[in-house]
Amino acid sequence: MKNTNISIIGVGKLGLCLALSLENNSYDVLGCDVNQTYIDSLNEKTFFSHEKDVNELLKKSKNFKSTTSIEDCINFSNIIFVMVTTPSLQDGKYDHSQIESVISKLEKLGKQSQKKLLIIGCTTYPGYCESIKHRLLDLNFEVLYNPEFIAQGDILRGQTYPDIVLIGESTIEAGNKIEEIYKNICKNNPEICRLSLTEAEITKIAINCFITTKISFANMIGDICNKLSLSSNNVLLSIGKDSRIGNKCLKWGFGFGGPCFPRDNRALGVLCNENDIHPSIPLASDEYNSLHANYQLNHIKKNIVVNNQITIEGVSYKPGSIIIEESQQLLLAKKLADEGIEVTIVDNEFVITQVKNIYGNKFKYIIKQ
Repeated sequence: MKNTNISIIGVGKLGLCLALSLENNSYDVLGCDVNQTYIDSLNEKTFFSHEKDVNELLKKSKNFKSTTSIEDCINFSNIIFVMVTTPSLQDGKYDHSQIESVISKLEKLGKQSQKKLLIIGCTTYPGYCESIKHRLLDLNFEVLYNPEFIAQGDILRGQTYPDIVLIGESTIEAGNKIEEIYKNICKNNPEICRLSLTEAEITKIAINCFITTKISFANMIGDICNKLSLSSNNVLLSIGKDSRIGNKCLKWGFGFGGPCFPRDNRALGVLCNENDIHPSIPLASDEYNSLHANYQLNHIKKNIVVNNQITIEGVSYKPGSIIIEESQQLLLAKKLADEGIEVTIVDNEFVITQVKNIYGNKFKYIIKQ
């Protein structure tokens, strides 16, 4: 395949992985971010990532460069991915301020001589992409929505072997170009789901919220089994054998956390309320996620705590990740320590540093080599 230029605005964890996935499949990629020191570390290949395989791909990359200039990115390619962060606001919607900053800069650049595809790759509230589509239309930008379904700690594999590729499009021609990119970088044959912009935005949060519902359901069944001294594993494994259900995310364990599931659940609840639909399912998933943490606490105190001491190995929100945002594992450690139990946390130095910055000497720590 002949090299094609692609620009990525926002080369944080997800954007950097996308850049390296594209570069590894013969694309020329220009990344853009706001921190010059970070950009220098990417260009000099001194940046270190905890994300699997990123360091290796960065070291061997030949056609990936980075800049702090959005204008350079726009001039470099007619295909521009936007991969900035959209955390939760207090009202449950998404904070679009980083995307707005990008859009504002594009507006200042004025009308483009050639049509540019602007692909929003971060999670947005339903209706947002449609609104920026109209703002940019006269400037010769066409907006698409293309969020990714990845697991922290295994992002590159998630981009290479996705179950689905979700494309929100305004025109078939633009959607075809995005589909072609994924056919080049995917090593499997994912389902290609092409919808309108708002349909795709709803699909993104709905998929994650279905998973949170499944996790909460599995934990509820597991909590019942534990109360009855039965094997939650036997019961849940059998339930998952039904092809209508499946075994993925159907295990008793820690509740859902991290940067995506909780915020998407909240956003779906807001969307329901705005449309006079009672958000009973996202509310129930959230509520049981909290209740389960207390049931799990009591189960662990009764069955695992010895001599008022316990060691917890791994307090990031999921194994293989360094993220502690809304981590149920860390919440459990705190609850145990609050009850006077001596808690030792075993994790890598990066995670332990984060925990120490929040909780200080509340726990004992062992750095896992």
